Amino acid sequence: MDYIYSVVILVGLSIILASSFNLSIGYGGLISIAHPVFYAIGAYASALLSRDAGVPVVVSIFVGALVALVASVMVALPSLRVSGDYLMIASIGFQLGVLELIKNVNWTGGAGGLTNIPAFIAPTFGREAYVLLVLIAAALTILIIYRIAHGPIGRAMSAMRDDELAFMALGRNATSLKVGIFALGSGIAGFAGALYAHYFRYLTPEQFDILQSSALLTMVVVGGIRTAWGPVIGAVVLQVLPQAIAFLDLPTSFLGPLQGLLFTGLVLIFMFVRPQGLVSAGAVWRPLRRSGAA
Repeated sequence: MDYIYSVVILVGLSIILASSFNLSIGYGGLISIAHPVFYAIGAYASALLSRDAGVPVVVSIFVGALVALVASVMVALPSLRVSGDYLMIASIGFQLGVLELIKNVNWTGGAGGLTNIPAFIAPTFGREAYVLLVLIAAALTILIIYRIAHGPIGRAMSAMRDDELAFMALGRNATSLKVGIFALGSGIAGFAGALYAHYFRYLTPEQFDILQSSALLTMVVVGGIRTAWGPVIGAVVLQVLPQAIAFLDLPTSFLGPLQGLLFTGLVLIFMFVRPQGLVSAGAVWRPLRRSGAA
């Protein structure tokens, strides 16, 4: 059962990650593929605070999410003021830089990984309680992003994404909206990373590398960009498939490249065959009908 619990938790965390990434790249139109670095920041920040500073785990989880949010603002502010394309360049550089820093400093455990991370909930209430916690967090993430996307902010995001110049001509601040969207998505990713750290209790830089970026992008594209349920379906499919491949008993040196080919291959296939993904995106918002209208 422990294996089943671990898979369910990974699926739940992937739903949180894919949904928060969809908020940025889908609804917000912000081109960035370095979302896993904020997942890593939340995980390491929470783990180090609870392990080395004695901060209660429940507090360190939220602080980890806050650290990821602040880091994302530091990346987004200078890049989004110039051009949206610079966000992708800045975020990739930031991801590579953070991972190299983690690998080469002692207090993060270096390339060998961070161990002895305090556990949360599971030792007291059992692994089932942690599964429930992650699933509740995933459900709340879906609900929050759905409400944002289908509310006034969602209408503003649609207008900005479709025609930024016209949006700014109306007196709206596109930069503030972009930074807010990017920060919220990154903060949610940091929260997911903290939950990951306190269940599996071991972190290595390889868990957050470019392969994870491609996996996350695949979840959103295959599931359906700018939809509430697309990232959910994509996360389930893309987490279950690697687990199934692992049962094929293939050499370890072959499994990594195979998963990479799987992610990139699915993206290419869906771009040509079904670009809207498994779940098609409808109108993000619909104007209210006037009373008496047909």
